[in-house]
Amino acid sequence: MLSDVRTQPFQSGRSPLSPGSRAGLGAALALLAIVSVAELADGRQAHYLALTAAAPVIAGALTSWRVVLAVGGLATAAGVALAVVERGASLVTAVSVVTVAVVTVIAAATAAVRQRQAERIDELSRLASVAQQAVLRPLGPQVGTLAVAARYISSTATAEIGGDLYEVMDTPYGVRMIIGDVRGKGLDAVRLASIVLGSYRHVAYERADLRAVVADLDRAVARNVGDEDFVTAALVEERGGTLTIVNCGHPPPLLLRRGAVIPLEPPAPAPPLGFMPVVRPRVERLEPGDRLLLFTDGLGEARRDGEFFPTADRAWRLLGHGTVGDGLASLETALVEWVHGRLDDDIALVLMEYAGPRSATAAPVPSWEVGAADG
Repeated sequence: MLSDVRTQPFQSGRSPLSPGSRAGLGAALALLAIVSVAELADGRQAHYLALTAAAPVIAGALTSWRVVLAVGGLATAAGVALAVVERGASLVTAVSVVTVAVVTVIAAATAAVRQRQAERIDELSRLASVAQQAVLRPLGPQVGTLAVAARYISSTATAEIGGDLYEVMDTPYGVRMIIGDVRGKGLDAVRLASIVLGSYRHVAYERADLRAVVADLDRAVARNVGDEDFVTAALVEERGGTLTIVNCGHPPPLLLRRGAVIPLEPPAPAPPLGFMPVVRPRVERLEPGDRLLLFTDGLGEARRDGEFFPTADRAWRLLGHGTVGDGLASLETALVEWVHGRLDDDIALVLMEYAGPRSATAAPVPSWEVGAADG
């Protein structure tokens, strides 16, 4: 992903300090040392003792409340020691020591609240990661006769999943894939994406005809969205080396074959899910070594200085080498460099490679023919 941000909980005093905590503790101790040396060098009367109150404040910004109390106790002890060196504490010295103690208590309380909030955010982050894996399950490396890899590139640093969706499954009707894009962003888009994927994971095993799968998904979307909401989607089936594609307003997949990049446009346009699409299948015969790229429109819309990323022109050079995982890694790297790390939309990518039929007796029957025979 472009962004993979984790909020780590602040370490307690009983655990090894994190790098940030060590930095905060080091800065606080350095301040105490500087103030103490300056105070001793300046003479018998205290002038800088109140500055030691900054030490627990610095520690409180980066460390746990236990460390803050330790730093504050050390600062208070330093004030008492300086008072002893003065041979009689003045009113200024006494007020400074009391100030350090009060600031220490406030800083420790603030650090405790911040630590609890950080731990709660970390727990929410872990829950979000689990939810992400439930919505977009890891794919590959092998599904049926296909080598498969997938990537989700988030456009924001605070979210790892949005309205883009994908799934690949080995069903009784062949290996079936879906890639889709929910209109809109935020939690509503995630909710609708999970509904579409949940429905697809069920009906992909139940419907012999991809057109019936589309009809079921369309009803699922229509039941859960408003009048202006929709989901673009492309459904792909590989059965015995025959590729069947139905497209509901989605960018066409790219077929990579012997150095050429072929957009698999649908025979006729169809509206997205939610608008009762009537789809016409496109059927292609695969050759061993063929690769197929499924992607959402964030890839087509990625641009810098008004110039769009040349997906078709660079697809073979980026995706035609190594494993399918290597190809997607190269595509993501090139894309990030092109947009200078800034994307306007999330991108879902699925890349598959056809190695050849499982057996010579496998009959290449596309899903639309199976559906017609069942009817």
